[in-house]
Amino acid sequence: MNFKRLETFVWVATLGSFRKAAERQCTTQPAISSRIAALEEELGAKLFVREVGPGPVALTAKGKELLPYAEKIIFMSEQLRKRANLSLSLGGILRLGVSETIVHTWLPDFLRRLHTDMPNLEVEMTVDVTSNLRIGLQDRSLDLAFLMGPVSDPSIADRELCTFPLVWVASPELALPKRLLYLEELIKWPIITYARTTKPYAEISQKFRELDGPPVRFFSSSSLSACHRLTLDAVGISTLPHAMIAQELEEGSLNRVRAIWTPSALGFTASYPDVPFNPLAELAAELAVAVAKDYGLK
Repeated sequence: MNFKRLETFVWVATLGSFRKAAERQCTTQPAISSRIAALEEELGAKLFVREVGPGPVALTAKGKELLPYAEKIIFMSEQLRKRANLSLSLGGILRLGVSETIVHTWLPDFLRRLHTDMPNLEVEMTVDVTSNLRIGLQDRSLDLAFLMGPVSDPSIADRELCTFPLVWVASPELALPKRLLYLEELIKWPIITYARTTKPYAEISQKFRELDGPPVRFFSSSSLSACHRLTLDAVGISTLPHAMIAQELEEGSLNRVRAIWTPSALGFTASYPDVPFNPLAELAAELAVAVAKDYGLK
């Protein structure tokens, strides 16, 4: 039985589209249709209901019955390759989504190790906020993402990566007092923070809006680099991962602000769809866990 046809069957069933399956397997829609037709002829059963229109492709009753067997064959094949330690021969494209916090810390180490361990692998990288990366995992436009997780989806596997404590920081130009400060004392300046769709923004904005007094001005951005730059340029006060600004704190270009409350640490996971079985993403996630540990992060 042709393995590529089985793999195509699983991808069409998972994505609900011949077109998306063609994009995922780097081929044409007619090629996908041909593979499915050949597999149906070989099995003597119709696998998909073909309806006119742009809607999703549906499995027939027989297709639903046979899909778990196809998934198991693919899974066992990839496990065989993994047990044989064939990572050096693995090729293709890994579509990787990354939160910007990771970009500014251990991502270069990870990419160097990935190239060493899987030299035939290409990487297409997307840097974005967690909410968008989560959507990318769920619609299968991403194979793996390093994001603030875990992802609440039974088809997504999560591996704990690392935690980044946040600290309040400001430029020395703002001349904030060295003592412990109440949050009410910080609202004289804009609060520079993560994008509005993120967990840190929700937590920080909720805490400040509970305060009595004038409204707080938030300068939010999806770019951590922009938040970093604005803080260095004395535009406002921000909370940034300590690992990202440790050098500036040591040099004195940023001062740590002692505040009575600090947002929760950022917890990251390596998350990937595990249906269908995703060997490249699984191996890359295992490598990411090791690199984050070597970087000194829990």
